[in-house]
Amino acid sequence: MSDELISELYSACYRRLVVQLYAVTGDLNEAQEAVQEAFTRALVAPRRFAALDNPEAWLRRVAVNVVRSRHRRQRVLDRLLRRIGPPPEVADRSPEHLALLAALRDLPEGQRHALALHYLVDLPVDEVAATLGVSVGTVKSRLSRGRRALARLLADVDPAAAGPGVSITSIGRIDVRS
Repeated sequence: MSDELISELYSACYRRLVVQLYAVTGDLNEAQEAVQEAFTRALVAPRRFAALDNPEAWLRRVAVNVVRSRHRRQRVLDRLLRRIGPPPEVADRSPEHLALLAALRDLPEGQRHALALHYLVDLPVDEVAATLGVSVGTVKSRLSRGRRALARLLADVDPAAAGPGVSITSIGRIDVRS
């Protein structure tokens, strides 16, 4: 019953809510995201949502609060950046790094997270396990499988495309040789 109510409300008032938030924010994407977040929150507690006297008003209030929170966080970040200056360039744009990032995106999420946390963030295996909420054995398995998968993926990369003198077998600290 409550899923049907949410679906009906979505059809009936999504557009109207987006237009209202767009008038407030001046940014269509931000308005759409805020309204979508409001509907997501309704889906989390469908029974409570179904008991509301005016669900559209609740959705509007939630969406407005989402926008306010985002603006508040953005102002805090802007003040911080003004104080400390622009962030340092962190993206390595070398061909081998770009090849690694592309290959990582092709891995299953668990392997990608384990590899990134262990090799790129330099967390020990036990901290990776704690961060991901899995066992140490699971992290070791994901690392092993992820390295093998990266080796296969990067073997398909044309070394000439990576540039002169670039070895695709070892990128960053991840040794992708099997």
